[in-house]
Order: sequence, then structure tokens, then C-alpha cells
Amino acid sequence: MAADPEPIGLDVTRTGRLLSRRFDEHLVAAGGSLPTWLIAASLMRDDHTMQRDIAAAIGIEGATLTHHLNRMEAAGLVARRRTPENRRSQLVELTEQGRTLFFTLLDTVIAFDHQLSTGFTPAELDTLRGHLARLRTNVAALPADAADGH
Repeated sequence: MAADPEPIGLDVTRTGRLLSRRFDEHLVAAGGSLPTWLIAASLMRDDHTMQRDIAAAIGIEGATLTHHLNRMEAAGLVARRRTPENRRSQLVELTEQGRTLFFTLLDTVIAFDHQLSTGFTPAELDTLRGHLARLRTNVAALPADAADGH
């Protein structure tokens, strides 16, 4: 009799962690990191230039973003300035050095994505994206107290 398969959540979690670690390793080798890439990509899209909006867009807490921005600012990758309307709000922009790093990291991201896609047809990748979207929807539908066993 075959053993019960591993719970899908555990398999997806293990795969996600492996992908995240390897992706970060490749970004570090190219002179960045996963947080640097996420912040730079958000800033390059010009979608989010307010510090609080960047945090929301990339899914991290404001204090964590501040830590990453401090490192990026010290490295000359970003510049921050207070808004005149609200001195507590900060606008963030990539410096020329930050834009240069973004394009270096973009090459790494494209190469990593190409490697991940090896052996998949476009239809299989579309199906995979659909399955991942369904998993996200299913997780979002879980009650908040489900982690407590209620």
C-alpha cells in the first residue's frame, strides 16, 4: 500500500523556501539581495515612491523596510527626502547607482526565471500559475484564527 502523499501545503512551502533561498543567492552574487531587488523593482515602476507604499507593495513591515532602505541609502542606491506636506512621510528614489544595479539584477532575474522554466511548455506554465493563484485564494479564504486550531 502506498504511503499517503505529503500535504500539499508542506510541499509548496518547502519548494517556496528553496526557490527563495536560491533566488537570493543569485541576487547576492550579482551584487544585490531579494529585498534590494523588490525595492528597486517597485521604485523603477514608479508605482510606489512613498516609503509606506513601498512596504505595502512588497509585503513587508515598515520597520523592516526602513532597515533595508538604511542599507541601500548607505550604499548609495537610494535617496530619501521628507515630503513638505507631512514631515513624517518620506519619498524614496533610486540613485543612478541604484538604477544601474537594478538592470544588473534584472539580468539575473531573467536568467533565474529562464532556468526555472526549463522543461515546461508555455501551457504548463500557465496551468502552474493558475494552480498557484488558486492556492493563494484558498489560503486567503482561511479564517484568521485557523492557526490556533479553531
